[in-house]
Amino acid sequence: MSSHDLQRDLNERHIRLMALGACIGVGLFLGSAKAIQMAGPAIMLSYIIGGLAILVIMRALGEMAVHNPVAGSFARYAQDYLGPLAGYLTGWNYWFLWLVTCVAEITAVAIYMGIWFPDVPRWIWALAALASMGTINLIAVRAFGEFEFWFALIKIVTIVAMILAGAGMIFFGLGNGGIATGISNLWSNGGFMPHGITGVLMSLQMVMFAYLGVEMIGLTAGEAKNPQKTIPGAINSVFWRILLFYVGALFVIMSIYPWNEIGTQGSPFVMTFERMGIKTAAGIINFVVITAALSSCNGGIFSTGRMLYSLAQHGQAPAVFAKTSRGGVPRNALLLSIFALLLGVLLNYLVPEKVFTWVTSIATFGAIWTWAMILLAQLKFRRGLSAAEAGKLQFKMWLYPLSSYLAMAFLVLVVVLMAFFEDTRIALYIGPAFLVLLTVLYFALNLAPKEQGSVASRV
Repeated sequence: MSSHDLQRDLNERHIRLMALGACIGVGLFLGSAKAIQMAGPAIMLSYIIGGLAILVIMRALGEMAVHNPVAGSFARYAQDYLGPLAGYLTGWNYWFLWLVTCVAEITAVAIYMGIWFPDVPRWIWALAALASMGTINLIAVRAFGEFEFWFALIKIVTIVAMILAGAGMIFFGLGNGGIATGISNLWSNGGFMPHGITGVLMSLQMVMFAYLGVEMIGLTAGEAKNPQKTIPGAINSVFWRILLFYVGALFVIMSIYPWNEIGTQGSPFVMTFERMGIKTAAGIINFVVITAALSSCNGGIFSTGRMLYSLAQHGQAPAVFAKTSRGGVPRNALLLSIFALLLGVLLNYLVPEKVFTWVTSIATFGAIWTWAMILLAQLKFRRGLSAAEAGKLQFKMWLYPLSSYLAMAFLVLVVVLMAFFEDTRIALYIGPAFLVLLTVLYFALNLAPKEQGSVASRV
């Protein structure tokens, strides 16, 4: 049987829109209300601080991905520079992280479809979402890229429209009887930082969950047509996207509405569009939120399949998952992930009210572990280069190594802050316990990586 590898069928437009879509989750459309209540208008500072940390993490990942664009991305780099156990833990942790995140997203689809079809059981919509996104991933990577491109475009157009409509209201009084609202709401209700620096710090753990998924850019390196060009382009624009879509949207929302009233009357997006005279705003935003959740689920299935494929290539998962179809799709790895996600459908049937809270906190811990491994791997990667080799790097980390150490300290701070909240504290029990279980299995089953050459074969 002839062998087939992953296909480099993702174009620059696919990867740029995927990078952008990964930054925009369901939470933004619901107004980030809980985080706003913690920090007030200063939540914008939280997003900027968190965005700077993400920019450094992505730059670290990009430095390695451009130098060595491979499937498995950061799990492979953790193995190469930190050792086999680190690579194994990072790969399986990321697989589990996206598994639980996909459960959250198909749950979100079910909740918002319930607004239109309240009599249909929630688990049916969860199953339909999983089946449709799973099918897209199984066809070909280009099909995945096309769907993700259009999903992301829908989110982007909606946010830009809201920002422009809101700016018209703030500066020209559009939708407000010609009376400009101005921006005094940013400091009129207890000040810009009503709960002090403590409020900003306490909102950080919620802000960082919003950034979960941005590291997916690294996983596309093995299937990008020109990774040396597309990966740097996508990563360099991460921070500016964060400023525009998160800080820009929140600036508009909190300028128009007092921060302490946001979330009490539904989505700020719906409220803004309705004030502009768009009576069907609720239906439009509901549609956009559903596409945002489907987009995240689509990307999550892609991520779990590629990570499991990479683990299997190195003997840390059954070899059957290292096989690809004629089109270069790791079909067996994807099918296992899709089958595991059926558990999410079951949870939507058994405990529909608790699913979302359970899985999001666990996903946050998994994301922080992944980001920390990226930074540690990049530091070790750089130490292994001579001065001449470092000088030839096409995509360098800024202010190395200070920037990497500062970003690592920031992640430690976020983990400490998670311990202060009952909802997120559960992640500090389940996350480390899962890593301990993986470590026990690693040694018990002797899962040190075994290089197998080109193990991918046609199925």
